[in-house]
Amino acid sequence: MKVEQEWDGEILRELSPEWAGKIIFLPECGSTNDEAHKLALKGAVHHSIVLTEFQTAGRGRRGQAWSCPRGEGLACSMIVRPKAAPALWSRHALAAGLALAEALDVFGLSAGVKWPNDVWVGGKKICGILVEAGSDFVIVGIGLNINVRMFPDDLAHPATSIALGTGAVVSREEVLISLLHRLRVRLEQIDAGFPELMKAWATRCVLTGNQIELESNGRLTTGCMEGLSANGELLVRTPGGIKKFLQANTIRLR
Repeated sequence: MKVEQEWDGEILRELSPEWAGKIIFLPECGSTNDEAHKLALKGAVHHSIVLTEFQTAGRGRRGQAWSCPRGEGLACSMIVRPKAAPALWSRHALAAGLALAEALDVFGLSAGVKWPNDVWVGGKKICGILVEAGSDFVIVGIGLNINVRMFPDDLAHPATSIALGTGAVVSREEVLISLLHRLRVRLEQIDAGFPELMKAWATRCVLTGNQIELESNGRLTTGCMEGLSANGELLVRTPGGIKKFLQANTIRLR
């Protein structure tokens, strides 16, 4: 059964008047990240959220397309004005992935994180996260499969949704508010609270101890993922020793 239910502002206000007051709803837009970027440049406040029903040009990391069916998924972007130094802003990706995985606990799903920010359920991708930085702000974009039951055949990775994982249609409003609560906690931990964030992140990592193939700056590396460094770098054990990666174009289980 195809589910098409518009976002309900009344339900959002009942669940959390505070968060509902921060949401800027657009029935349709090109990309919530792009719209959030424009609003941030105009002075939109910390934790403002752009929420849409449909994106005509949704995208993920490395420019990959991200599809969010009307009434079935979540497409939103949060404006963050960090107190931490810009050198630490890349940590927002780790924080967002962890927050999303934790938010899914409420709905009976056991979610894992794949470095740097993918969220997996049962070996399938359930969420896409795109973090982009401006001059004095960060945009955290999230695309989450909530009540999606059918996916295109040409996806780069097998996909799933909350409805497929639980066997039941869930309230998108409840999912969004649960996510925003966890995002606020974890995004505040990119500086002094980073050790605590990393400890929680490590317990959900789906790559640790597995053989992986990683492409970064045009070079391919294979080895065993050992975990993350104290700074959030990926540690890969290769025949030549441990290598550290702060970013990668692709990373796959072998």
